[in-house]
Amino acid sequence: MKSVDPAQTGRAEAFALWMKAPVPMVTLFKTLDVTNLIRLSRRGGHKFNMLMCWCAGRAASQVEQFYLLPVGDGLVEYDRLAVNTVVETADGGISTCDIPFSPAPGQFEQDYLRLTAQVHNTCQPHDLEDCMVIGTSALVQTEIDGAVNIYAGCYNNPFLIWGRYRKKFLKTTLPLSFQFHHTQMDGAHAARFLELLQKEIRELPPIL
Repeated sequence: MKSVDPAQTGRAEAFALWMKAPVPMVTLFKTLDVTNLIRLSRRGGHKFNMLMCWCAGRAASQVEQFYLLPVGDGLVEYDRLAVNTVVETADGGISTCDIPFSPAPGQFEQDYLRLTAQVHNTCQPHDLEDCMVIGTSALVQTEIDGAVNIYAGCYNNPFLIWGRYRKKFLKTTLPLSFQFHHTQMDGAHAARFLELLQKEIRELPPIL
């Protein structure tokens, strides 16, 4: 990771327009077909949330804007991605866990299981400072159409929120919301990410 001059990046105009905006976050809503992930989860014994996180990381890795994040009053360029998930801890609370993205789903699954177990047992978060982190939150207690997250001004990372998936005949769908900082990307980049996310979900092979 390194600090970069915004004027020397493709986000120079967006930086000037949106970096000081009172509410610079944008939220898009999309319903995904997650039938393939349900099938892989059941047949292979894989956690559905882990599969979703890997697909999110894989889709983001194909969109260059994800590697440049507004931090403080500037931009930071990263060469690695991670996906964050919320973990229920042994003391009944919750904490967060950053899992480094690996293009190999099997490696990501190993890291996911190891690190989430660590956070659960220690009740301490696992943070990766050298990665651009994609936040996720799975509100599986209920079905939701999406969510608009708070903006605190200190956490500008892109964020995905979903609830309980919905079954209908032979198809299973999952509505979600994707929040991003307008300085980091435009709506077209976010839309491309969501299309890639759907593609990765549909094409993820059964071999992990």
